[in-house]
Amino acid sequence: MSASARSDWVAAPGSALSGTLRASGDKSISHRAVMLAALADGTSRIDGFLEGEDTRATVAVFERLGVRIEAPADGVRIVHGAGIDGLRAPDAPLECGNAGTAMRLLAGVLAGQGFDSTLVGDASLSKRPMGRVIEPLSRMGARIESADGCPPLRVAGVPRLHAIDYALPVASAQVKSALLLAGLSAQGETRVREPHPTRDYTERMLRAFDVELEFGPGHACLHGGQRLRATDVLVPGDFSSAAFLLVAATLVPGSELCVEGVGMNPRRTGLLRVLQAMGADIAVREARETGGEPVADLVARHAPLRGVEIPAHLVPDMIDEFPVLFVAAACATGDTVIRGAAELRVKESDRISTMARGLRGLGIAVDETPDGATIHGGRIAGGDVESDGDHRVAMAFAVAAQRASGEVRIGDVANVATSFPGFEALARSTGFGLRGA
Repeated sequence: MSASARSDWVAAPGSALSGTLRASGDKSISHRAVMLAALADGTSRIDGFLEGEDTRATVAVFERLGVRIEAPADGVRIVHGAGIDGLRAPDAPLECGNAGTAMRLLAGVLAGQGFDSTLVGDASLSKRPMGRVIEPLSRMGARIESADGCPPLRVAGVPRLHAIDYALPVASAQVKSALLLAGLSAQGETRVREPHPTRDYTERMLRAFDVELEFGPGHACLHGGQRLRATDVLVPGDFSSAAFLLVAATLVPGSELCVEGVGMNPRRTGLLRVLQAMGADIAVREARETGGEPVADLVARHAPLRGVEIPAHLVPDMIDEFPVLFVAAACATGDTVIRGAAELRVKESDRISTMARGLRGLGIAVDETPDGATIHGGRIAGGDVESDGDHRVAMAFAVAAQRASGEVRIGDVANVATSFPGFEALARSTGFGLRGA
């Protein structure tokens, strides 16, 4: 079923969660691996690639740009790089589907190309703001037209970009990455400064592709004119995907669940630190490094949770995990306070509003604020909730249903395929009560 088709779930308490499983490939790293391999000189092999609709959209875009990409097996891509200056003008708009990461990073890649291109997305992506990436790219000499700051983005070919020193007004790994990718085609040194450190996937992977750059918490810079050298990439497990299973095991009495090979980049694991502060029993085992990224196995056991105030400095490190944190907070004793998370209002849905409305429908008191919420822990009832087509919201409510007093019908769940294909079957195999409606 395509992500645009409507489908629902019916979820209810199942059994205690148990087993050992492997997390699906990290979506953010899968996107970046394809992009950098396509821009590199030579052939790269990507193992652990996430077979989701978002990441496949990125592959399809680069194929339209003239890059030959083979898929000899699930989770594997062989990318025959075109080189930083070898992309071809597309003969049609470049379809990003629901992938906001793909569109923002592609804007950086295409900004310095000598041909025109147009980036389009589905109905959800077409409502998401792109002004924060258009504005700094325009300062670099890019020419990008949009529909009031939203897709489609029409990128005009320019002979060359010029480097800038740019302070991000809002911390965003996607905007930072777009500027660094544009910086590869710019004259001079591109420097990006952040108000708070964000994920450094792009920086780490650029270095793996032999690009010289300087980076650390809150800053990154590189000189334009460098060429990328092909390399093989092993994609670690996606912490965001593992988070749904870890929280469910934490909440369901009698559970013990091991998720192997999870990416543990410190700019990604803020939720783990918050859950542990709430009293969660999640052990980190077999810590190791794969392709420059820290990886570990995570073992979650049931434990009672208590409400906390989320430290503001952790918000950028867990921005994709807030829907399932709302659920953990709903099951905790006391209040959980979230501030500084206004970014949640411009994700695939307004995640603050969508989660608050859904939890209220299940009997949980939630007070919204412009940049967060206070969730008052309680007992989750059965009922009907809408995901607003947001994959992470849909999976979060599937977790909530494992502690509900009755069935929870979750509407509009088809977009789960964009980030976690196979979630329904995998969740059932661990003990979830979950079925299609």
